[in-house]
Amino acid sequence: MLGSVMYVSKMLMEIAPNIHLLGVFTIAFTAVYRKKALYPIYIYVILNGIFSGFSSWWIPYLYIWTILWGAVMLLPQNMPKKLKPIVYMSVCAAHGFLFGILYAPVQAVLFGLNFQGMAAWIAAGLPFDLIHGVSNFFCGILIVPVISALNLAEKNIL
Repeated sequence: MLGSVMYVSKMLMEIAPNIHLLGVFTIAFTAVYRKKALYPIYIYVILNGIFSGFSSWWIPYLYIWTILWGAVMLLPQNMPKKLKPIVYMSVCAAHGFLFGILYAPVQAVLFGLNFQGMAAWIAAGLPFDLIHGVSNFFCGILIVPVISALNLAEKNIL
């Protein structure tokens, strides 16, 4: 269900390029479910491939969300309550700013780009990465409320 929520949220926000809640959900799911957060993340990735095509753009999705998951897994779980929102928002923003750089190696291999070609590909995408990072930062305001909602749901289920 959570992977489907990720996919539907992405589809609903397609009108605004590089503005989405995927980072918010990835961070929130990881903070709450830890290793099990990989299930909804990869359900999202598979759904994306099924409905949008398993093409060259999709291959980096196999690792790009895992990098964000890994970064959150490395964060201390007992951060001070006042620090959590800014840390989560900053990690979310960093993933957006770095998205093109993280994406580029696979594109370089698939399309036979040398280092200069890959650097040019990254440079051409910088305006989109800027939008991505800034929007991820502001969307990141929702991370702590999503975490709270998930924790509340978990308490009510058990």
